[in-house]
Amino acid sequence: MGLSDGLSDPNKKHTVVADCTKLLDTQVDTMGGITGLGLKAGYSAVKGIAPTYCAEAIERLLPESFNALDPIWSEGIQTGDPVAHLIQNSDRTADALLSITDVKIQKSTNTTVRAVYNKLRNSAKKHVEGAVPGLAKIIDNYTKN
Repeated sequence: MGLSDGLSDPNKKHTVVADCTKLLDTQVDTMGGITGLGLKAGYSAVKGIAPTYCAEAIERLLPESFNALDPIWSEGIQTGDPVAHLIQNSDRTADALLSITDVKIQKSTNTTVRAVYNKLRNSAKKHVEGAVPGLAKIIDNYTKN
């Protein structure tokens, strides 16, 4: 059974989306410096377009994201600690997640969202890597329930 299989339960899916949205909000809120200001401005712009855009995007991306992370997570299960394994492989994890969003954003008809994403994409990997510990804990909680 893959990570995305459990998303057929609407209660689990709702909880995972809420937790991932909260993680995203927290990650953006804690960013500092010039890059942080840019990301906060871009995030605010996206939320200004549609307040639920990010949660809806997370919900749409979860099945593909979990499919992409499943091999790394499965390796971690074999080593006995999938959370630690995902964190130790944050580089691979970030690449797996960003490969999905890269394809999706290029197909987006929302030019503002696409422009913000493209402008911030170069710095995105390190930020995604920074979110991996929180994401790993969400996945762990999700797979245990």
